[in-house]
Amino acid sequence: MTSVFTAPLPGAQRDVALFGEAMTLFIADETGPLERVETFHRRMAGAEINVAVGLSRLGLRVGWASRLGADSLGRYLLAELQKEGVDCNRVVCDPAQRTGFQFKGRVDDGSDPPVEYHRKGSAASLMGPDDVDAAWLQSTRHLHATGVFAAISATSLAAAHRTMDVARAAGRSVSFDPNLRPTLWASTEVMRTEINRLAAKAHAVLPGLEEGRLLTGEDSAEGIARFYRAAGAQLVVVKLGPDGAYYDDATAGTGHVEGFPVARVVDTVGAGDGFAVGVISALLEGRSVPEAVRRGSWIGARQVQVLGDSEGLPTRAELQAAGL
Repeated sequence: MTSVFTAPLPGAQRDVALFGEAMTLFIADETGPLERVETFHRRMAGAEINVAVGLSRLGLRVGWASRLGADSLGRYLLAELQKEGVDCNRVVCDPAQRTGFQFKGRVDDGSDPPVEYHRKGSAASLMGPDDVDAAWLQSTRHLHATGVFAAISATSLAAAHRTMDVARAAGRSVSFDPNLRPTLWASTEVMRTEINRLAAKAHAVLPGLEEGRLLTGEDSAEGIARFYRAAGAQLVVVKLGPDGAYYDDATAGTGHVEGFPVARVVDTVGAGDGFAVGVISALLEGRSVPEAVRRGSWIGARQVQVLGDSEGLPTRAELQAAGL
């Protein structure tokens, strides 16, 4: 078994914990500018909940901590996450706050769809270090964190650091996906500094190639991986889109895993979250790093072929049918 992730813990109440913001997503039913779209359909959105849902579908015990407004959007999200089997006992529904939401356009050319966020001042953005329940986190085998939660406010950034500090101090493994949202940061330099501070606290770092170039100043996947390995990560996996992924691991060494063919790209949103689901689930099962990266690439490829942020995330039966 790779040394990156925590071995099974007797008495652990869950396998993976996540902190982050969930938003109600309204997806356009037709192509064209958002202001001209007449009808939308409703789904969930949020990097952390995409990963939570994906891991839960594979049979892992997953807990998600956050804040929602005590409004119809919040009630919708809570019900949908519970339906997916995600433990939401650490979700606070605050009647004085509101739930964030977003609109996403529809495209038919494989490009990134237009997205319009309405999240400023949301309940989740008001989370801070005091919202981190250390005992709850310590009763979890693994923490997965992303740069999205860290970016939505100064207090959520402090909370993100607190979650990683608590998990590391308890001897739990931590994975981190930079998942950059440049418009949420004061500047590129601030984003680079803060994201790299968080990455330095993780056992496994999962950047995309363009993210890694922006964050490290390195041009190649190998250089990006070396940067984060030097910062303390035991495993770095650089996502290369259709070209698969490159990994650099303290135990398994370096290597490249080919991507999976995609007949038609429908929606690129959520592909990185699907990749994280594959890597995290496989490593927690004791699979090798190449096997974990291959699973991540397969799930990421599935996700880009469907509309919505999590519709392509497989069940355990679908994963087994694919031999992964």
